Amino acid sequence: MGGGPPTPLEEHLLVLLPFPEPTAIFDRIRKNHPNVKITFRQILFTITPWNAATAVPPSLYNTATILVTLSALPPSPADCPHLKLIHFTSAGTNHVAQHPIYTDTDIPLTTSSGIHGPQMSEWVVMTALAHSHHYSLLHTWQQKHVWRNTGSSRELAFLRHLHDKVGQRLAVLGYGSIGRQVARVAKAMGADVIAYTARPRHTAEEKKDHGFIVPGTGDPEGEIPSAWYSGTDKASLHRFLAQDVDWLMVSVPLTPSTEKMLGKEEFEILARRNAFVTNISRGQIIDQPALIDALKAYADADPDPSPPVPAAADAAATGSTVGNGNTVEGFTSQTSEQLLTDHPLPGLRGAALDVADPEPLPPDDPLWDAPNCIITPHISGLGAAYVDRCFQVLEVNLERREKGEPLINVVDRQRGY
Repeated sequence: MGGGPPTPLEEHLLVLLPFPEPTAIFDRIRKNHPNVKITFRQILFTITPWNAATAVPPSLYNTATILVTLSALPPSPADCPHLKLIHFTSAGTNHVAQHPIYTDTDIPLTTSSGIHGPQMSEWVVMTALAHSHHYSLLHTWQQKHVWRNTGSSRELAFLRHLHDKVGQRLAVLGYGSIGRQVARVAKAMGADVIAYTARPRHTAEEKKDHGFIVPGTGDPEGEIPSAWYSGTDKASLHRFLAQDVDWLMVSVPLTPSTEKMLGKEEFEILARRNAFVTNISRGQIIDQPALIDALKAYADADPDPSPPVPAAADAAATGSTVGNGNTVEGFTSQTSEQLLTDHPLPGLRGAALDVADPEPLPPDDPLWDAPNCIITPHISGLGAAYVDRCFQVLEVNLERREKGEPLINVVDRQRGY
């Protein structure tokens, strides 16, 4: 006869990551889980974060029971006979979906989905506002020491007739942890939010977020969207996109069914309101040439391009436009008359992309020069709290394993996420 819970089994936690050892985090794990032995190796990567440039000694894999990694994996299942759990520090696992550990074993895989919401939602909102408030134009004025807030210059017309987010409709394609936090912020700015998921979410329980949630963020109960849409077919997607969408946020995982999910047909639907498109998922979700064409169609639709105007030095004195024609440095848009009319224009008014296809994006790729397009090099998820939050997810699952409870953030290999 004995009392109390059983003693946890000894665990060997192998951590392979591309940054210095997080000693404070490891001390916390050792304190709360004294049965866990930790081995850390800093792994260098190539120019992309998925390809390790440093070899890992096979002996490390041989004794590990839990692996924490961004992408480095044992070469084969035979190299990790004791492995019981793999925790990825990324939100998705598409980068390892062809690896034999993924395809030929049933080792539980968990992700760090849920930790990216705060910083990535800030990137999403920052870039959307930078576009709608014509920040590139304002920054150009500052660089050229131009003070202009009165008069009838063309750029001031753009600023006077900009649309804030109140009453606009944000469509979140993939209502996971990141989408939920973007929805939370967008609603606070007065936007209406609609959500799209692969599977229907009819009940209150189905609408809840059952993954890791940074406290005080997201939409835990699934109460923010005014309407929910779902499906994996084109007709369902098109019905969602046809809901008078002003701003589309793409946050679906990359799977065979979502590759090139958005192309010419989808952009034509979104063009009915000249929607702004944000992608923080993967570049392969979007047909990039089709996106470039949609952006060009909007930028080229100005029927009354202005003649050449003075350069910045003269502009300050004359109140004229900085730039030539309908292009201001870093900014392309329609005439103020068009902004006041209901006459429909073709194409998309802008995009913000933190991902591309391929990555890194070649210097001569036409996407770089697409009009009204903000591009950043897959950095929206970075932040000071990233590493600690990754391990918070692991620590939740260490507790759950010891109690015999289901893990959170488990990858469904059939669905691909």
